[in-house]
Amino acid sequence: MKFIFRLVVFFSLPLSLSLCPLAHAHASSGEILPDAQALAQLELRAQQANPRDQCFLYTELVHTMTEIAGRQMVDGDVDQASSTLKKVNQYAQLIHVDLASNSKRIKNAEMLMHHTTYKLGEFLRKASADDRDTLKATLQQLDKIHDELLAEVLKH
Repeated sequence: MKFIFRLVVFFSLPLSLSLCPLAHAHASSGEILPDAQALAQLELRAQQANPRDQCFLYTELVHTMTEIAGRQMVDGDVDQASSTLKKVNQYAQLIHVDLASNSKRIKNAEMLMHHTTYKLGEFLRKASADDRDTLKATLQQLDKIHDELLAEVLKH
């Protein structure tokens, strides 16, 4: 019960970043998480975007999917959260690939990834032992991507 209460409190904190329109989907604050259609639109937008924009758009997608996975964990849907985190890993790999394409909005992507890794770290600290393996693997991958994004920011 404490775990669920802490996650609900954590989700009710406002986002300090206003970079992603879907990132404001906090179920605990009364807003609705994006539906499958909105996620599909964001994914399609990222796939069809100019290569310079893809890094940021995939970062938005990773952030949104992380929010959804957190909500699924709060709702007790551990299997679905695990599946969502696997998708996060897939999108994170695309960010890694797109870094080499002279990305624009790299600083925005870095800031959003920093926020995402922070939240995922919070989920990891509060998760049950059964949920930790998937969360830990996802967090390690996102930390690596964040480090790469930060290195790109510092180059410019």
